[in-house]
Amino acid sequence: MSAPSDSTEPEILWQPDEETVRNARITAFAERAAQEHGITVEGYEDLWRWSTTDLRAFWGTVADHLGVRFHDAPSEVLASEDMPGASWFPGSTLNYAEHALRPAEGGADDDLAIVAVREDGRREQRTYGELRADVARARAGLEALGVGRGDRVVALAPNCIETLVAFLGAASLGATWSSCSPDFGARAVVDRFAQIEPSVLVVVDGYLYNGKSYDIRTTVAELREQLPTLRATVGIDYVAEGAWAEHDDVVGWSSFTDHADAGLAFDPVPFDHPLWILYSSGTTGLPKGIVHSHGGIVVQHLASLALQHDLGPGDRFFWFTTTGWMMWNLLISGLLVGATVVAFDGSPGHPDLDVLWRMAADEGVTLFGTSASFVQSCLKAGLRPRDAFDLSAIRSVGSTGSPLSPEGFDWLQDAVGEKIQIASVSGGTDVCAAFVGVAPTVPVWRGEISCRALGASVEAFDPTGQPVIDEVGELVITRPTPSMPVMLWNDPDGSRMRESYFEDFPGIWRHGDWVQITPRGSLVIRGRSDSTLNRGGVRMGTAEFYEVVESFDEVVDSLVIDTSGVEGAREGGELLCFLVLGEGVDFEDVAPQLKKALRSQLSPRHVPDRFLVVDDIPRTLNGKKSEVPVKRILAGTAPEKAVSKDALRNPEALEDVVARARD
Repeated sequence: MSAPSDSTEPEILWQPDEETVRNARITAFAERAAQEHGITVEGYEDLWRWSTTDLRAFWGTVADHLGVRFHDAPSEVLASEDMPGASWFPGSTLNYAEHALRPAEGGADDDLAIVAVREDGRREQRTYGELRADVARARAGLEALGVGRGDRVVALAPNCIETLVAFLGAASLGATWSSCSPDFGARAVVDRFAQIEPSVLVVVDGYLYNGKSYDIRTTVAELREQLPTLRATVGIDYVAEGAWAEHDDVVGWSSFTDHADAGLAFDPVPFDHPLWILYSSGTTGLPKGIVHSHGGIVVQHLASLALQHDLGPGDRFFWFTTTGWMMWNLLISGLLVGATVVAFDGSPGHPDLDVLWRMAADEGVTLFGTSASFVQSCLKAGLRPRDAFDLSAIRSVGSTGSPLSPEGFDWLQDAVGEKIQIASVSGGTDVCAAFVGVAPTVPVWRGEISCRALGASVEAFDPTGQPVIDEVGELVITRPTPSMPVMLWNDPDGSRMRESYFEDFPGIWRHGDWVQITPRGSLVIRGRSDSTLNRGGVRMGTAEFYEVVESFDEVVDSLVIDTSGVEGAREGGELLCFLVLGEGVDFEDVAPQLKKALRSQLSPRHVPDRFLVVDDIPRTLNGKKSEVPVKRILAGTAPEKAVSKDALRNPEALEDVVARARD
């Protein structure tokens, strides 16, 4: 696969100073590793290489150094490296909630655990002491409803304090958690929850978004009818006070937590005991239930947050997310390292695009996490948050969801702060972590992800399965990590797991992204490998295409589809580009410059055969562009077989895109 050639090293936008390196948590970890294991660590690359060649020593040191609390000690660190089927810390027991709520540094009773802000301005907070008391009452409430180890507790609820409390209460009992954002439709929620047969459902009466409130009690009623295993429903008054008062068959939150004398306890569970179930997008069938373990998440998230992001006591950790995206699970793990979690619920653009920056200034956020699309929106709107707000507390801005363009890097440095580390990261729901990202001791190069994460044996494979450097290849993981799924739900023989990740390269995890690893150890994600643009033998990731097209101020959003090489497509295929244009923009005015840019920056072959203006781009519930379903439909697959509309945020956009392509 070809990639844009650039013999010059990109500009370094951020470089850690000596004090940052000296005080970084990863530095103390590296010193301990060198002392105990006799390795030489002259830089991050040395530490990464050791972490991926001696998995037992690395993950054992992580667990010990970062204070994993085992009730029963493991017999060893890694009994089997088979993928799938790796066996981590066999014989051990522990509990995620205990790690989140232990009174360690940063977690004293008076230390602030969580701040929750809504788009309507409502703000709540809990200290660690208050949170521990709330979780104790929620645990007692769940016990009163008959919940125990292995039962599933599910939530249709927003990013608020009650959702966190309910989750930690369930985890403390060894119950398994799963959540969806309240803006999901009933069918999308049923597709996820029904397959895991929940015992208790936690719901809100409605949600707020873009200045409006939405009552979802009808959705809740429909959901309850289709979940026959439910023993109880717990209702949170989120939009209207007393919303559940007249529903005798719903336990109100105040009644549910009316256990003033409840004591906080944590049931030890095996290392691989299910903690939560996340879901694939479900665009072509039922979403896969991806099961992560107590131990795998504790160990992985401690390493990710403490070592890669240098988070700890005194930090305020924010990432814009809903409860239906894995970033919520990573966000709340800020509690594991004694940080303060800052949660926001609502639209990131209401009343304007300044809302999150304003909140970050008010709350003293130190790690501000968002999506690449939000950065792009701020860039196009000409925002300069640093001029309007005191953002001096922010030391790092995280970006994920899609590749961050070089222009996005430039905007962050110019408009947010030149001394801020730009933390472009990539990973996924499948592992509930980032394979590639940043470290406090590694520079940030313009347009690049800084490094491979410790313990993540990331390689770029060519079509023959050989690793390549400075060439685009399949992103693969050649050795196991603790947060890889322990199983997929309802997959007793493991066949779905093997088909999902290990079919192309047996024993090797194929992630589904095109990646280019530079000689510096940095990386560039080039898009999804299952939606590659293959024009006249020149293959390119969609991310590179979007980088060019969406750099135009006149373009709000875009979708590119290559139908070549697909059974059923017209001979030779077509390259189609769907465009959402800004208000008042005429395509004919921007077309010449757009075509010229694509021709010069990509190749003449990558100038689309047709540009089609649409009102919106179809996206999954988690905000991903629906490239593959559109491609399949245009190639002749029946829409109902190509995509489940309930897995889409805006199914009407899919209909519009297909209709325009066939017009």
